Amino acid sequence: MQNYRANGTVAKINLALDGLPNFAGVDQSKLTGRIHVGPEIDYLERAFDASKYGEFSTEPYLDIAIPTLTDSSLAPSGKHVMSIHVQFAPYKLREGDWNSRGQEFADTVINHLSSFAPGLKDLIVSGQVITPFDLEQTYGLSKGHIHHGEQALDQFFTFRPLIGFAQYRTPLKRLYLCGAGTHPGGGITGIPGMNAAREIIKDLKSGKG
Repeated sequence: MQNYRANGTVAKINLALDGLPNFAGVDQSKLTGRIHVGPEIDYLERAFDASKYGEFSTEPYLDIAIPTLTDSSLAPSGKHVMSIHVQFAPYKLREGDWNSRGQEFADTVINHLSSFAPGLKDLIVSGQVITPFDLEQTYGLSKGHIHHGEQALDQFFTFRPLIGFAQYRTPLKRLYLCGAGTHPGGGITGIPGMNAAREIIKDLKSGKG
């Protein structure tokens, strides 16, 4: 377990907006889906490079949703909320910490996003920044990793989370694992829980449970 890698690289920004933002060259009817800012592979690699050296990216990879477009009850009439999933932001910063640099991070992300959505800053009523440190302190995610560990080849499939733990069982009798730290990893799929339940049922039927 000491060699298990689980350093978070993701942060979140939530915005309350006075109106619907306008993305340059995009029909507003298309904004109900997922808005992706990550034009090409080199862009994504540069975004990740910053986190490798203890900095957040100045041109981050962004996944954005405006949920009020499908559920208007989330904000007053004519107003909107925006959810911004930001990569990459390291758990441990090379200079300073998240308590002192959280606002700097938010400003960097908003400035970059504004190059795709001009006028966004003028629409912001309030905002919330959730840093990797916040993910750990508030939600109990070790080192702020939303997937409970890197989803790399040596921590995936039969290696997730560790060799010997891959069938959702632990060395402790009747203690099973589920969630993002097990195969197939993070995301709202419910599959880890389903797989764990299947193994529990199997053990109960065989008398091992």
